[in-house]
Amino acid sequence: MSLPFPILTAEEAAELVQHGQTVGFSGFTPAGSPKAIPAAIAQKARREHEAGRPFKIGVITGASTGKSLDGALAEAEAMSFRTPYQSNATLRKQINTGAVKFVDMHLSLLPQVVRYGFLGPVHWAVVEAADITPGGGIVLSTAVGAANTYLRLADKILVELNASHPATLLGMHDIFEPLDPPARQEIPIFAPSDRIGSPICTVDPAKIVGVVHTDLADETGGFDEATPVTDQIGQNVADFLVGEMKAGRIPPQFLPLQSGVGNIANAVLGALGRSPEIPAFEMYTEVLQDSVIPQLESGRCTFASTCSLTLSPEAMKKVTSNINFFNKKILMRPQEISNHPEIVRRLGIVSMNTAIEVDLGGNVNSTHVMGKTMMNGIGGSGDFTRNAYLSIFSCPSTAKGGKISAIVPLASHMDHSEHSVQIVITEQGVADLRGKDPHERAQLIINNCAHPDYRAQLREYLKLTKEGHEPLSLSLGLAMHRQFLRHGDMRSINWEEYR
Repeated sequence: MSLPFPILTAEEAAELVQHGQTVGFSGFTPAGSPKAIPAAIAQKARREHEAGRPFKIGVITGASTGKSLDGALAEAEAMSFRTPYQSNATLRKQINTGAVKFVDMHLSLLPQVVRYGFLGPVHWAVVEAADITPGGGIVLSTAVGAANTYLRLADKILVELNASHPATLLGMHDIFEPLDPPARQEIPIFAPSDRIGSPICTVDPAKIVGVVHTDLADETGGFDEATPVTDQIGQNVADFLVGEMKAGRIPPQFLPLQSGVGNIANAVLGALGRSPEIPAFEMYTEVLQDSVIPQLESGRCTFASTCSLTLSPEAMKKVTSNINFFNKKILMRPQEISNHPEIVRRLGIVSMNTAIEVDLGGNVNSTHVMGKTMMNGIGGSGDFTRNAYLSIFSCPSTAKGGKISAIVPLASHMDHSEHSVQIVITEQGVADLRGKDPHERAQLIINNCAHPDYRAQLREYLKLTKEGHEPLSLSLGLAMHRQFLRHGDMRSINWEEYR
């Protein structure tokens, strides 16, 4: 089909993007992210820097991206600011040294923040598409993210038309953008499979200044092999949910699931799929990972609403080779809808996310190491945790070969407060914090979730904090972190040393 838009090379497209501009890129994780144009922008930045001229752009996406976007731009020192989430090692270093300004925010809020103008104008939308029509109809590829908002608001649009993603993805997207207050109405999703929007993004064709043809697979990798620790965490989650069903706190038909990203999340979903006592379930989540695909094929998962297909190449091939089946089983939505608090609360989501550390009050740090070094960002975990019917956080009880305890007296950074965190699960066991006062929560977390190497010293901390509603000492709360920074190991702490 002949298109009325200029056909450009990635290098020609990159020349159009100027220093100081803000670019909204499609994608949510490496899935659905443009690859050729951002890599070419990075090369342009290198040339400009070598010529002694400044070149940096503001970068907004759906979430993290791949090596050709965050990786290439970071290595070229081509970013002035970045939001809302990232996972690239080079970019992370630049953020932590202050070279790149990073705004960490809840993913459900990002499109609204952009619409309200809090991040300034969006000069360019650069999106990856599986298909495009002469009239400006864009079929996104393997993620939606915030692409629909960027396409509507941007001054100009560049499209990567990627032959690696079949045009038959048409029908797997559900594009819906709510109105802003005071005109906003309810979002009419009452089941994960409800469709409320359009299968395509429709834009003014006059804004499309170029199309770049590519044939590039998503830069998603596989997952690490499960370990005894991740397997046990997954089994503990499954056993807990079975117990909730038997107690009548989860209905016999079960509740929709949300799961975070990574090896632990993948292991948890795998364990749920294998459990004979858990019925077939639906998902209402932000990311689909590999473990969900065989569960959709087998009927263990009956439907999955998501924002992104974050699949290994092998799992993605399964989807595209049986697209008629998966088009009836998967729906991709904008992150503003996949993560929307109204829908999460209405559907009664069981939310399952991972923590860096959990303190004895039940507060969770999911973003910063030792309180100040950014890892990736809060992502969508807060969107779901605050509004879920059941909010679960899981993590291994230790890190760095046992030198760091994930259970600490006081979280060095707090992303999710004790008011939102209901269940804590490690390979050691489960702490159900519902209906417990702070001192009861602390005892449960130590007894059920802390590693045996740390239980005695955590109990000693509790003896030192008997008075007050919270088991808190301002002088000792971060002593285990200080112990690690001084001695390289949180164990064998002398509490008196830190008074």
